[in-house]
Amino acid sequence: MADWSATLLRRQTGTGVVEWNRRVLGCGEGTEVGVRRWLRERGVLGYPQLLLVMERFGRPEPLGGVASGVLAAQYSGRPELRPVLERLVAESGTFGAQHVQVRRTHVALVTPRRTYAVLRPVGRDRVDLGLRLVGQEPVGRLAAVAVSGNASLTVRIVVTSADEVDGETVDWLRRAYSENC
Repeated sequence: MADWSATLLRRQTGTGVVEWNRRVLGCGEGTEVGVRRWLRERGVLGYPQLLLVMERFGRPEPLGGVASGVLAAQYSGRPELRPVLERLVAESGTFGAQHVQVRRTHVALVTPRRTYAVLRPVGRDRVDLGLRLVGQEPVGRLAAVAVSGNASLTVRIVVTSADEVDGETVDWLRRAYSENC
């Protein structure tokens, strides 16, 4: 994603990331809002702007801030499951534009179009990764969705440790993302 954004930046402006980083540091703006405004005035928009903002201020932590208290309650008494959530969110963050919605009982992964995955701790021993894969029958690690507050989820993968977030799990998650963009 970063490489693609850097290519767009060079195509839009004729200048690369290193030079733009130097310009951003010298622009006199110390806030994200100020830097975004400064870049917009220079015609740097969309993903290239996002890239430069992240270069300057760092990548936002999707599970920080107010959400951290909700997550602490969600994973209270089951701290061994928290790495499962963090690994799945980190992997999904590489797919493209999306946001993480922390709810009282689950975490939703949402493309600009709609929710494509829900991570829900179940009991003390597993996280259910619900996926929106219309027409996909349960097969292999894909199981039928049990009771779900989100009727659009069609299948789920039971994950009991971060080690189980393997290539197959990430491939199913990526497919759900792609089908719901």
